[in-house]
Amino acid sequence: MQDALPALVLNSEALPRTPMNDAPPTPAFAASPASDEHLMLAFSKGSAESFNELFLRYKQPIYGFFRRRTADPHHAEELSQETFLVLLRAASRYEPRALFRTYLYAIAFKILRAHRRKAAFRAMFFSHPSTIPDPAKQDATESGLWVRRALEKLDPIDREILLLREFEQLSYAEIADLLQLPLNTVRSRLFRARTALRNLLEPSVSSATSDAVQSADPAASPTAAEAIPQKGIRL
Repeated sequence: MQDALPALVLNSEALPRTPMNDAPPTPAFAASPASDEHLMLAFSKGSAESFNELFLRYKQPIYGFFRRRTADPHHAEELSQETFLVLLRAASRYEPRALFRTYLYAIAFKILRAHRRKAAFRAMFFSHPSTIPDPAKQDATESGLWVRRALEKLDPIDREILLLREFEQLSYAEIADLLQLPLNTVRSRLFRARTALRNLLEPSVSSATSDAVQSADPAASPTAAEAIPQKGIRL
């Protein structure tokens, strides 16, 4: 993906790729006092600079959103590009009825669902399950591996709420709006997801610490403090 809007608009079907990473994003909002909604309205009226600023703010968060939900980093890049292309094409119809961030993640969700439907279709008719990498094996660290496997065992809605809150840093109200759920349901399911995740991780931690005590090298397995983050979840 590239940062310059004019080339993106003129050649939207052949976007060059640049490496991305799925580290937790830290957008430099202080660099521009304008709100996301103000920038999007300005872009809908023809301001290319406004879109550039939105792109800089959200290219890493959107990539991270897809990277945590797809096994292949190349797919995450492609889906990120598609999200911003949809945003470009829908600019003239934009109305600030909700926060821009909620609007953008709603686009990303639609693209993710379409991607999953296509993947399921291909798996059904072409039957190549062995070629699909396991997302849980993408992290080389034991603690990261446990967290990914534990996340896969959560209820799909609970897992999505947890990811949106812990990684995308959306508010309860934004998550409720995005998933079309009552606010109290979001709160209760988030609590349930956090509790379930911790319960799923505890047996792995106990096993790892026990193995470490029996082995000659105490650093062979992570400690409980390393395996279960106290604030947020790191994949």
